[in-house]
Amino acid sequence: MPIEEGKAAPAFTLEDEFGAKVSLKDFRGSHVIVYFYPKDDTPGCTKEAYAFRDHWIDFNDEDAVIIGISPDDQTSQTVSHKTHAQFSVAQRPGEESNDQVRGIRGKDNVRKKTVGVIRSTVWIGPDGKVKKHWKRVSKAADHPAKVLEALRQTGA
Repeated sequence: MPIEEGKAAPAFTLEDEFGAKVSLKDFRGSHVIVYFYPKDDTPGCTKEAYAFRDHWIDFNDEDAVIIGISPDDQTSQTVSHKTHAQFSVAQRPGEESNDQVRGIRGKDNVRKKTVGVIRSTVWIGPDGKVKKHWKRVSKAADHPAKVLEALRQTGA
């Protein structure tokens, strides 16, 4: 099931960096910001995590929770520990998860096509429907502020 604005978000249950289960259904009634990032402990991904952390109180004031998802395993997920984040960092979903939930799509590099995680974000409303899908995020450090602005503009 592809991610489409106005449609129900794909259900998921993942493990966070501590091994606890994180399910979309647990946040019904709240806004959920799910951001996909390609690799733990890299400059762009760390900047994005810092920016979400820095705006965490603002997201919380808008009744929004943040979930970061990367393809890395639990031992690699140091982002939330390093950033002192107040949000979950979920680890690599299993092969049974559909690619849209895993954030995996084809990537075009100059010389070859590969498959990997594209930095993207999905805003899921309290009703479980996708309100906005940023399919490709180019400026990781600035992106969380744009997500927050969109959340505030709709009077969420």
